[in-house]
Amino acid sequence: MQQKIIILDFGSQTTQLIGRRVRELDTFCEILPYNKYPEDDSDVIGVILSGSPYSVHDPEAFKVDLSHFMGRLPVLGICYGAQFISNTLGGKVEKTNSREYGRANLQTVDTANPLFQGFEKNSQVWMSHGDTITAIPEGFEVIGSTKDVNNAAFWTPSPLGRAGEGAPVFAVQFHPEVFHTVQGSLLLKNFVVGICGSRQDWSAASFVETTVAELKAQIGNDRVILGLSGGVDSSVAAVLLNKAIGNRLTCIFVDHGMLRKNEFKQVMDDYKVLGLNVIGVDASEKFFADLAGITDPEQKRKIIGRDFVEVFNAEAKKITDAKWLAQGTIYPDRIESLNITGKVIKSHHNVGGLPKEMNLQLCEPLKWLFKDEVRRVGRQMGMPEHLITRHPFPGPGLAVRILGDITPEKVRILQDADDIFIKGLREYKVKLSGEEARRVLAAGVPAAMTDGEIEVSLYDQIWQAGVILLSAVRSVGVMGDERTYEHPVALRAVTSTDAMTADWAHLPYDFMARVSNEIINKVRGVNRVCYDISSKPPSTIEWE
Repeated sequence: MQQKIIILDFGSQTTQLIGRRVRELDTFCEILPYNKYPEDDSDVIGVILSGSPYSVHDPEAFKVDLSHFMGRLPVLGICYGAQFISNTLGGKVEKTNSREYGRANLQTVDTANPLFQGFEKNSQVWMSHGDTITAIPEGFEVIGSTKDVNNAAFWTPSPLGRAGEGAPVFAVQFHPEVFHTVQGSLLLKNFVVGICGSRQDWSAASFVETTVAELKAQIGNDRVILGLSGGVDSSVAAVLLNKAIGNRLTCIFVDHGMLRKNEFKQVMDDYKVLGLNVIGVDASEKFFADLAGITDPEQKRKIIGRDFVEVFNAEAKKITDAKWLAQGTIYPDRIESLNITGKVIKSHHNVGGLPKEMNLQLCEPLKWLFKDEVRRVGRQMGMPEHLITRHPFPGPGLAVRILGDITPEKVRILQDADDIFIKGLREYKVKLSGEEARRVLAAGVPAAMTDGEIEVSLYDQIWQAGVILLSAVRSVGVMGDERTYEHPVALRAVTSTDAMTADWAHLPYDFMARVSNEIINKVRGVNRVCYDISSKPPSTIEWE
């Protein structure tokens, strides 16, 4: 039986990070809404309670019945999770005069405690909470304190109140899952491996072996259709399926006319090298015609989604004996779609079921993987590095990077500017150390550490990059002796680990100057280059 850690999500922006850190320990985990703890937990070895945007005193605060697992399984409460444990079991949680946010240091830490074994003195942690625990429950003991937070970490070996009985409970008011908590990965390893007893048998190699066997059993001799996008997820899904069923997989790659410059040909060439059976469909004329005059972002997405289904269906119907439709849906797609607030931020192009008229069964071989795990699986199967490290790219393509209506000429302008930006990022090398190096290595970027530093391209350092065309705006400029009245573009580059939160990338000034100069000189229709320095939240990664 496969072991797993259950992470109960109370709405924190970093819940997915907890999951990724657990998976990095070669341990399977499942993120569930706070109120969806499984009735059958025979395969569960531990439970983690996430943070939350709520205070435990808010009337709408999320609550869980701790008796479902406390006492039977080891429990770790993080931030809100720690405060919820304290408040529920008789401790005291109070509002602070100011929000405790940012770096702090564990001035006292019990390194004999199993949660903190191997910790260094004054280890840096990351705080992010408005309430603080002023009194811990009876039977608990403080095992970590900072200058301002006395009860930064506490535990009990026996929550049932009877010595020697029950699994331990741990609680920390800081966030071990974020990179700013320097020894956060060690804390999670101590919990998952040392305390919960993980066998650490979840890996890329084991996933490939297990999934190929499962796909063979699931699909049998049936034929499968898969829609390719050129991105990492669908490409890895295709190679995995090809490994399982060979030429009974037919891939369809639809060009809606809003891909990156020369991308359709380049991706088709890549797929031929991988030995995939791919049908390429140039449907750009249909998409441009249906998008003519449309400026509303959500309407653009819906038209592109509708047209994609129509074009895809028309091609898929030619494969009369197909029984399955495969998708490159990954785990964050599914978690985001189950947003516990019930609010839709924007429609997602990869989740939502199958059109009824297709009469196909759904196959999602990557549905349990995070993005970095998808890349590891790709490497395990020998896929080329430029495909594996490709940045995420929106399903609607450049349509959501053009503010205003879509025309072939606007797409041409944006493709040319974007091509210069992306090529520049790939060519420019930087040296990283400390937290930034750890973040990049954790994302699966292949780089060797030398004297505490790694050398990577700017492209590998950042999560996602692209250019936005402000087509509804024109700015005055001068080129030679002539006055120009053309479009500005905005460069966007962000660092992230899961795309749920993102920070703008601090790109070198000389790189920015070089790219800006090249775009203005070479791209007809652009006379001004800006750089987007907003983070997510409050801004999204895409502009539309």
